[in-house]
Amino acid sequence: MRKNFTCLFFCLILLQAAWGQSSKKYPVRDFRAVWITTVNNIDWPSQRSLPSDAQKEEFFRLLWYFQKYHINAVMFQVRPAADAFYESPHELWSEYLNGAQGKPPSPYYDPLTFAIEQCHQRNIEFHAWFNPYRAVANLETSKISSEHITNKQPKWFFKYGNKKYFNPGIPEVRQYIVSVIMDVVHRYDVDGIHFDDYFYPYKIMGEDIDDDWTFELYNEGFNDREDWRRHNVDLLIKTLRDSLQAVKPHVKFGVSPVGAWRNQSKDPRGSATRVGQPAYDYLYADIRKWLQKGWIDYAAPQLYWSTRSRYGDYRVLVAWWHKNSFGKHIYTGNAIFKLGDASGDRTWASRQEFGRQMRINHLYSAVKGSIFFSTRFLIKNPLNILDTLRKNYFKAPALVPTMAWKDSIPPNLPQQLQAEDTEKGTLLSWEAPPPAKDGETATSYLVYRFKDEFSVDFTNRKAFLGMTRGSKWLDPKREKKKRYYYVLIALDRMQNESEDFVGLPYVSHRKLTQPRQKKLKKLTMPQLNE
Repeated sequence: MRKNFTCLFFCLILLQAAWGQSSKKYPVRDFRAVWITTVNNIDWPSQRSLPSDAQKEEFFRLLWYFQKYHINAVMFQVRPAADAFYESPHELWSEYLNGAQGKPPSPYYDPLTFAIEQCHQRNIEFHAWFNPYRAVANLETSKISSEHITNKQPKWFFKYGNKKYFNPGIPEVRQYIVSVIMDVVHRYDVDGIHFDDYFYPYKIMGEDIDDDWTFELYNEGFNDREDWRRHNVDLLIKTLRDSLQAVKPHVKFGVSPVGAWRNQSKDPRGSATRVGQPAYDYLYADIRKWLQKGWIDYAAPQLYWSTRSRYGDYRVLVAWWHKNSFGKHIYTGNAIFKLGDASGDRTWASRQEFGRQMRINHLYSAVKGSIFFSTRFLIKNPLNILDTLRKNYFKAPALVPTMAWKDSIPPNLPQQLQAEDTEKGTLLSWEAPPPAKDGETATSYLVYRFKDEFSVDFTNRKAFLGMTRGSKWLDPKREKKKRYYYVLIALDRMQNESEDFVGLPYVSHRKLTQPRQKKLKKLTMPQLNE
């Protein structure tokens, strides 16, 4: 009996070990992003007035990190304070780019065009991050041009603390902000529009927002000032969403609010937290409503508390956002900048905290990924976070999650897949597919290499060669006279996959009368639809 019990005990241990291994499978669809903060030169460029070549070199270095650690999206701050990191017909060049408002890069280039092109070449999504209401980031240190919008339209703004803000209650202000953003959408190939948590300003004790005259003139029948302020922000969000839908419906729209919508003590629908300034009550941002109404495609709550916080336990907040996602995506905002810091919550000094947060995310189906604040802190590698990502969570590349409510129509298959030997390896080439029934064609392709037609298994990570936006792929590691089976899958700009794949058997350095192209049903492809 004892012998049988011992045998059973070790069998259970082996089963548990096997389960542990299988639980470490990495999601094929996973949003992995970082914020690139330009205000005060936090992330890029490192200082003002750098020559254009130096700015570009710094950006290339960031991209090197993103590619190495399988980051697949960036939130790039293009408008930190009613200014521009691009050629704008509405606003001046940012002082954070060139040292003075209105001063273009030297030699001239358009940083937004450059950044988008470089990201797309590396299959990284580009979300243009706008601060809609902040107009002057620091009244003491900012050098404001006489041509700045705050001087051209002084009645549109109020001062609060040491900053200046657009007054959200003025209809012309909302129209202006939407026009600034839509100008970028019209002229640049952005994948998304992104807002952070700054709507109405965070509360400063003893100071009130100067919007009495605005409330009197534009109250639209509201008696409660706070409800009216929320209504003003609602109007901006909905108007922008409608504008995006009319012009470029594929452009994603997301908001990164403070991590708590409301505390449960204020509203039974809120989270069991004690966060000091929740989004709804203090910034007048009803993020839950925007998700419920479908005005935004994702929320990226800034969950800058640890799993041991007394105020906003990470575990509690992730569960709340999952429950209140209303079918839209949740990307957790993770506080990389706090890792290794023992000055406040000592949990952040632990190497285990980040891992706990990542594992908690994987428990909830609405949580489709993470955004890290911010690039500079990620590259500093606190507590060897980059190694943790590479070894445990971002071990392999991942596609961004699809958004069926925006586009669920797959692209057609690429055509004329061929292979030929070159000095550097086997060169695959193909032609873009005809447009799908929604008028869109493929924008990128997944390339795999299997042993033969019967070995096609898309869970085999070693078979994945890479992803490209081009129409060619070089396989430098093929062995001479060894048989392979190359597979190509098409993706559209929303990263919907083609329903089938194209397969091509090929033997390097052996003459074939004609490479055979074969189309097979994607029997094992559900793994790419997680």
